[in-house]
Amino acid sequence: MIDFFIKVKQQEAQNLPFVIYRKPNKTKLIGYFQQNDHLYFSENLEESGFIFAPFENNQKLLIPKDEAVKLESKMSVIKFDTIATEAIPRDESSKAAFEMMVKNAVAAIANGDFNKVVLSRKETIDVPDFEVVAVFTKLVQTYPTAFCYCWYHPKIGMWMGATPEHLLNAKKKSFYTMALAGTQKYSDTVEVVWGRKEMEEQQFVTDFIIDNLKEITTEVSVSSPYTLQAGNLLHIKTDIEGVLDQDSNLEQVVAVLHPTPAVCGFPKAAAKEFILENENYSREYYTGFLGELNKKSSGNGKLQSDLYVNLRCMKIKNHNTAALTKANLYMGCGITKDSVPEDEWKESENKSITMKKIVL
Repeated sequence: MIDFFIKVKQQEAQNLPFVIYRKPNKTKLIGYFQQNDHLYFSENLEESGFIFAPFENNQKLLIPKDEAVKLESKMSVIKFDTIATEAIPRDESSKAAFEMMVKNAVAAIANGDFNKVVLSRKETIDVPDFEVVAVFTKLVQTYPTAFCYCWYHPKIGMWMGATPEHLLNAKKKSFYTMALAGTQKYSDTVEVVWGRKEMEEQQFVTDFIIDNLKEITTEVSVSSPYTLQAGNLLHIKTDIEGVLDQDSNLEQVVAVLHPTPAVCGFPKAAAKEFILENENYSREYYTGFLGELNKKSSGNGKLQSDLYVNLRCMKIKNHNTAALTKANLYMGCGITKDSVPEDEWKESENKSITMKKIVL
């Protein structure tokens, strides 16, 4: 454990790229430590390494397996004080603009422009005494069921997150993905009632994935929807698995799934256009995807890819300079015809707590 985090600190001090992560419900930490500061890109998802892809353009960054040292370590438990939820500061400076954007989206849905759109906002907070190892350790212990990571490249910046959403797990021709939508606060039980708006939102996501996978699969099976806890929030989740046909590959599946209606909307093209015209900021890697690409599995040596949607994340700024460290937090909400702007603002505030609990 000590050696693992010493390596993280050395890599950061030398301004060399790295990624450290822990998979959901696991205790093993994994790190890829690149040995130069070159920017590598994935051309067709046939490479091997750790991929970090943005929401909107095609520049999928790669820490190649052959250019990195890989380390693994068992996670040890350290006690942390976590700020009480009611003590977390709220920033309402962008409330009016966000609610107007939601109102405009509901009007566009009523006009028939699209059925659903996911609108997001960015909030910048000060992070006094930021230290990457301490923050990452707190992250993995606070959110044991999430994919937790810290990714750094000196030419791009540092990102950290605890995402509840699997984009894709693929082994040869078999794959698993999920439909995740709907949000409410967790209050000691997952036995909750979901409203029409949330159920409809979830069905949009599920139908989109199944309909678009038909073209490239020989079989697809779908679970019943159920409630998933992710930190202080609950979501509706549906598991989807299947088998690709002979002519299809990983790149085609990712093209179908990314961006999903859970982070973009439906129909995808019209929703994405509304996002790019109305959000007034660049999402960068928020709602992109990340994870292991074509890694040899330990059991049978077959190649396996394990990719996650980059939600509940933050971009860390000034972490290795004398200036005060800041974090850009990103929160999105699924907007349908039944959305109420005030409720969507509250949902975005609840989502901001995921990362604020870690850095404040």
